Amino acid sequence: MRAFVFPGQGSQFEGMGKDLYEMGTMLKYIFEQANDVLGFPITDVMFKGSIEQLKETRVTQPAVFIHSIVSAKALGNEYEPDMVAGHSLGEFSALVAADVLSFRDGLTLVKKRAEAMQKACEAAPSTMAAILGLDDESVEKVCESIDDVVVPANYNSPGQLVISGSVSGIEKAVEKLQEAGARRAVILKVGGGFHSPMMEPARKELEAAIAQTSFSNARVPVYQNVDARPHVDAEEIKKNLIAQLTSPVRWTQTVRNMIADGADEFIEVGPGSVLQGLIRKIDRSVKVHSPVIRKTED
Repeated sequence: MRAFVFPGQGSQFEGMGKDLYEMGTMLKYIFEQANDVLGFPITDVMFKGSIEQLKETRVTQPAVFIHSIVSAKALGNEYEPDMVAGHSLGEFSALVAADVLSFRDGLTLVKKRAEAMQKACEAAPSTMAAILGLDDESVEKVCESIDDVVVPANYNSPGQLVISGSVSGIEKAVEKLQEAGARRAVILKVGGGFHSPMMEPARKELEAAIAQTSFSNARVPVYQNVDARPHVDAEEIKKNLIAQLTSPVRWTQTVRNMIADGADEFIEVGPGSVLQGLIRKIDRSVKVHSPVIRKTED
């Protein structure tokens, strides 16, 4: 069975999407729709902007989402997934691919999410750290032992867990995790403490926007970050999407559940190849690759 997986923030690159824009009228139209929804020409930044401009949260999240959806559309109807999942931001791409959200509604929510997260980061400084070479339980215990906001945020693959929280909490955790034997414990250069209680103000803003958005039942199962389980019911999907901003991304568990349910081919749809590397670390027996996109007919 074929699974489509969609990347999150951090997979952006200079010139992203320019080749897709030049492939056909239908794909060009999606990019132009995006400019209209966002109210500024994001295509200018995607195609010609610097990597620093692409790192701005208000640009990064929509840019990755747009690239992912255009890539999925470029594959055509003959190349369909049996199930989908997305890492953090990528979950919004997965929901559009599964016909839960329209492209316009998905992008509108991504725009709102990016703006709300930016505000939350500015209101209370927070950060994240990558912990390598320790099992999940050891990292969880250290997080629980710290009298500050520190939680597991991204269960990326065995031996790779990202923690999130207040700046002081993360600094304390990094020191303790190094003492506990972590191969690496590195504070990341990110805008804030995503997937932690520090994002509660953003969660409330996003919840209000989701409440006003039309969701349909999924055409194929969507494995969601919050519980790593497949969902097709629109109301369940909404509830999980609202919880996502302050809950961990259970990527290791998601991939294992997809494989247990029959996935033997994973295709990373969107910019970069980060998810392919993570999936190989989770289970080397499955086929993992990028999609082969050919020029569409005008």
